[in-house]
Amino acid sequence: MSSESLSSRPILIVDDERVNLKLLDNQLRRAGYENLVLVRDPREVVARYREIQPDLILLDLSMPHLDGFEVMEQLKALNDPLLPPVIVLTAQQGQDYLLRAFEVGARDFVTKPFDRNELRMRVQNLLEVHLAHRITHDRKEQLEERVRSRTAELRKTRFQVVQRLGRASEYRDEETGKHILRISYITAILAKALGWSDDERDLMLHASPMHDIGKIGIPDAILRKPGKLDAEEWAIMKTHAPIGAELLEGDESRLLTLAHDIALTHHERWDGSGYPNGLAGEEIPQSGRIVAIADVFDALTSERPYKEAWPVDSALDLIERERESHFDPKVVDVFFDQISAVTQVRERFAETGPEAETHAPAR
Repeated sequence: MSSESLSSRPILIVDDERVNLKLLDNQLRRAGYENLVLVRDPREVVARYREIQPDLILLDLSMPHLDGFEVMEQLKALNDPLLPPVIVLTAQQGQDYLLRAFEVGARDFVTKPFDRNELRMRVQNLLEVHLAHRITHDRKEQLEERVRSRTAELRKTRFQVVQRLGRASEYRDEETGKHILRISYITAILAKALGWSDDERDLMLHASPMHDIGKIGIPDAILRKPGKLDAEEWAIMKTHAPIGAELLEGDESRLLTLAHDIALTHHERWDGSGYPNGLAGEEIPQSGRIVAIADVFDALTSERPYKEAWPVDSALDLIERERESHFDPKVVDVFFDQISAVTQVRERFAETGPEAETHAPAR
């Protein structure tokens, strides 16, 4: 590292003796250092440190008000990841005295009276080490920022791909991507309120849009039928859950594992009367129980080819009536606790056009 790159680095010099400060200032300026900040009162050190962010500190140990040990403790308490090295200035050479200084943060020492060459070399060595550390730290920060940026970009891309994958089935059902967005954000809200971690909540955000991916395998005549399905048609419609699970299985990633469980179980019912496997209670993964209530609420309050939209209050009344039959009562409680956030999502991703108020059964 060139002497030019060191000469402008800020150095903080702390000594209550004016003569010592002047001597250190003269010797270091003769050695080429230009950015020297002198402090006589140790109580000002932390404020000056924050102001100039020095790359090296020369610190006297024996001072009034605060000794050098106390000053180093104050500096350590700042938790600065790039705390600069400290050279202690002392007339004492006792081993216990110096060991204590090293224990509280000193990196080197210079004894009084100062030898000019020794002082210059110790200052130069520690400045070089600290600047190398700073360069490494800055590069690490740059790399971490690039990783954060790239990770955010990948997550955004993944979310967009997942949305489009989910919309592939919704378009065949004459629904829009707004349904996918509403399900995604509502289920994430419920998952968080049920104690899922931020990471798990994000997985729900990305996995729940694929809940009906199995509709890709259902004939249009059934998906788009404006009236009630007959028994044979309903049996075919119910196969979209195992079809979706089959499409999503075989991948061990947490995202697709969660999406698989949701696709397979979001039509199961708390009392065991759902499909495809008649699971009951906590046999149903909580992810499926969460998506079940979000999907029904959004289906009821949205216009479909076979029905008009329900008013929100009517949809909430049905959910309350189906507590412990269709829905996990704990998830119902959380749903009602979070209804303000849920309705905000509904408003944020509302379909265009007025919403009808006529009651009709949800498929």
